[in-house]
Amino acid sequence: MLRRLTLRDVAIVAELEVDLGPGFTVLTGETGAGKSILIDALQLALGNRADAALVREGAARAEVSAEFDAPASLLPWLDAAGFARDETLLLRRHLDNQGRSRGWINGSPATMAQLREAAEHLVEIHGQHAWQSLTRPAAVRDLLDGQAGVDAAPMSAAWQAWRAAVAELDDARARRDTLDRERERLAWQVAELDKLAPAEGQWETLNAEHERLAHAQALIEGARSALDAIDEADDSAGARLARAVAALDEVLRHDAELGAVADLLRGAQAQIDDAAHTLNGYLGHREPDPQRLAELDAQIGAWIAAARRHRRAPAELPALLGAWKTELRTLEAAADLDRLERAAAAAAAAWRDEAAKVSRLRRKAAPRLAAAVTQAMQSLGMAGGRFEVALLPQSEPQAWGLEAVELRVAGHAGSTPRPLAKVASGGELSRLALAIAVTTAQGGAGARAGTNAANAAHAAHAAHAADAAGSTLIFDEIDAGVGGTVADSVGRLMKQLGATSQVLAVTHLAQVAACADGHCVVSKALRGRQTLSDLQRVEGEARVAEIARMLGGERLSGQAHAQALLGQASGAAK
Repeated sequence: MLRRLTLRDVAIVAELEVDLGPGFTVLTGETGAGKSILIDALQLALGNRADAALVREGAARAEVSAEFDAPASLLPWLDAAGFARDETLLLRRHLDNQGRSRGWINGSPATMAQLREAAEHLVEIHGQHAWQSLTRPAAVRDLLDGQAGVDAAPMSAAWQAWRAAVAELDDARARRDTLDRERERLAWQVAELDKLAPAEGQWETLNAEHERLAHAQALIEGARSALDAIDEADDSAGARLARAVAALDEVLRHDAELGAVADLLRGAQAQIDDAAHTLNGYLGHREPDPQRLAELDAQIGAWIAAARRHRRAPAELPALLGAWKTELRTLEAAADLDRLERAAAAAAAAWRDEAAKVSRLRRKAAPRLAAAVTQAMQSLGMAGGRFEVALLPQSEPQAWGLEAVELRVAGHAGSTPRPLAKVASGGELSRLALAIAVTTAQGGAGARAGTNAANAAHAAHAAHAADAAGSTLIFDEIDAGVGGTVADSVGRLMKQLGATSQVLAVTHLAQVAACADGHCVVSKALRGRQTLSDLQRVEGEARVAEIARMLGGERLSGQAHAQALLGQASGAAK
């Protein structure tokens, strides 16, 4: 339930705070007084698209806050989204005069998407142009799906998967010759390069080995000369170090400081011995190998030739071969028509399974919806009329399922129901929209924060039945175009809804206003140099005067008529 709505600098409202209670409350006032501004402001708090024109002229920003009782269905969502949970739920929105806006939920920053998600659990708004959606096929289908509890996401996903599979198959068929030629060309290239069998790092290894073999004789001669110099020649470094160590050993007993130098020389001697050992090992395994050198020459030549042919550096050949093999596998898969046909058939079957589930739900819900709307029509000036929801099989599969949905109506007894758009007048459409809005509201279905019957149906499956009785239903001049006894019926229907839900209605009908449990009057007046709007709750004589104004007179006759309406509504309630 909406407890409080607070506005600051919204349109022609400078500052306004409205406390609301349960039951049926009406908002009335002269045309242009600002009644619908309250609805626009509430929708701003509920995450609807922001328009800088809502900021009052001369103000820096508009501020709206809406305080609700927190429904139980919303608590898990609050926890998952990281918002504080409390007995109340406070939604706030700021909008500056540049069109930038910010939102909060229970004091924490929130995105507009999060405000809209929260709104789905809180409010149902039925606008005055709801009848327009009754002539649009998609809106009609959404209306039925909302009542049927259809979750169209799996069917939509299956449809997209099927379309993608068919597109892939059609593309493969259209490009079959091209794909075959490309596959043959790529297979030949892969086979040719596979003969070389290039591996990562192999080019560097081949070059290093070739470098050693090409200079094998020079390497052997260099190693031999080094070995002679440090160990094997008569005047080698090793021999000289040995003589130096022996000379110091003979005199160490006379001066201990020479011991450190002798140790250094012994260390150098050990290193020379290690080097000599290593050189001996190197020379023992190094002999010129002309045959291996020729093999390396041939391999390196093959790498260079392949690299020139494919306009790549030799070191890039392994990566090129890997890329070609991946591309070849892709082409082979794309050219496998049997596999693609099986995939398309499986995707089609999956979509039909999902569509069949949707169809079963629609067939079950259609007669229920038709009966409920037919019943509501009887008290809305269409006595004897009949409403039908027809399911029409499609000649071709469509994204929305196996059938189209058509609304049909018979305006009076004895007539055959025909497509609504062809037989209903504008007034009848308005009354039918009202009948549907009341029916869906009574069923606890409809989009929270929607603006017409299409929106109402679209999110119905997201609503939680456990909270339906405590939801807030808003009717924004949805009774436009009706009057007389029909207006009396509209008032009684809304009062009936108010017994289980909080109902707010913006209305110009005195008969509807007389049925309300609470009555607020919106007025505007010139204050200084600005025209500002205000709201007052009216009771007693003030309420009688407002209903008399709505009836078109403020004289005694109008007052008496207003008193009679209020008395009649009060008696009906008892």
